[in-house]
Amino acid sequence: MRILVTGGAGFLGSHLCDRLIEQDHEIICLDNFFTGNKENIRHLLPHEHFELIRHDVTDPFKVEVDQIYNLACPASPVHYQHNPIKTIKTSVMGAINVLGLAKRNGARILQASTSEVYGDPEVHPQTEDYRGNVNPIGPRACYDEGKRCAETLFFDYHHQNNVDIRVMRIFNTYGPRMDPKDGRVVSNFIVQALAGEPITVYGKGSQTRSFCYVDDLLEGMIRLMNHESLIGPVNIGNPGEFTIRELAQKIIEKTGSISEIVYKDLPIDDPLQRRPDISLVKKELNWQPKIPLDEGLEKTINYLKNSLF
Repeated sequence: MRILVTGGAGFLGSHLCDRLIEQDHEIICLDNFFTGNKENIRHLLPHEHFELIRHDVTDPFKVEVDQIYNLACPASPVHYQHNPIKTIKTSVMGAINVLGLAKRNGARILQASTSEVYGDPEVHPQTEDYRGNVNPIGPRACYDEGKRCAETLFFDYHHQNNVDIRVMRIFNTYGPRMDPKDGRVVSNFIVQALAGEPITVYGKGSQTRSFCYVDDLLEGMIRLMNHESLIGPVNIGNPGEFTIRELAQKIIEKTGSISEIVYKDLPIDDPLQRRPDISLVKKELNWQPKIPLDEGLEKTINYLKNSLF
C-alpha cells in the first residue's frame, strides 16, 4: 500500500516508518520539523519506497494514498506549551486537512490521540467510555482539548461522510529516538542521571504513570489500523503502574548515577494517576505489551548515552 505518515520524522513516526517500510509499503513521510528530526529518518532517505515532504499539516495538501497515520502534533509539555495556539491548530486544522484527504482518497485514517483526553482522571484505571476530567482553560488545554476536538472531528467525518477511521489513545511511550530535550519524564530522568545532575521530581513523586515501550505501542497501532471493524477509541499502553519516584530510582540504579532526587512544585493540572484499561484491545486485537519497564529502560538509556556522549 501507499501510506502517509504525518509527523513521520518524530519519535513515534520514524519508528512507524521503519516498520511500514519493512512490510514493503510505499511511505510518504510528512513533517514540518518543529519537533521532528531528520536524523530519525536519514537512513530511510535512500530507500526507493520512502519519500519525505517538508510540510505543515495546518496547510492543505494533496497526495494519493491508501492509508493515513496522523501523528503530527508536539506531544511533550515543553513543546506543546511553547506555542499553545499553534498546538491546537495542529490538532484541529491538521485533523480537518487529513480527514479531507482521506475522504477524497477513500483512504483509511488513524488518529494518534492521547490519554491526555482523560485529563486528571477521577476513574482508575481509565476505560475508553470514561469522558475525562479536563480543565479547558489550563496550561495543558491546548494539547488536551485539541486532541479531544480531533477525536470529535474523526467521528463526525465517519458518521457524516463514511470516512474509514481508527482512533487510538496513546499512554506514556518511551524508547530510542526520544528527544533528550523534549521534557518527557523518562528522557528527562535519564539525561539528568547520565550527567550526574539532580533528578527533578515534581510534587512528592507519588503520582503514577504507565510506560509502554515504543515497539509494543507500534504493534498495537498497526493492528488497529488493519482491523476490519474496530474503529475505537481504544487505549494502547502498558497497564504496569509506577510512581514517578519509583521511576527515578530505577533510572539512578540502571545508570549507576550519583544523582540525587530533588522535589519541586507540581505543575498545574498534572494528572495524579494514569493507567490504561486495555481489556478492549486484548480481546479485539489480541494485543498486550511484552517488553517490561526494566528492559525498555536499558535500551533507552543506551540510546541516549550514545547520543549525548
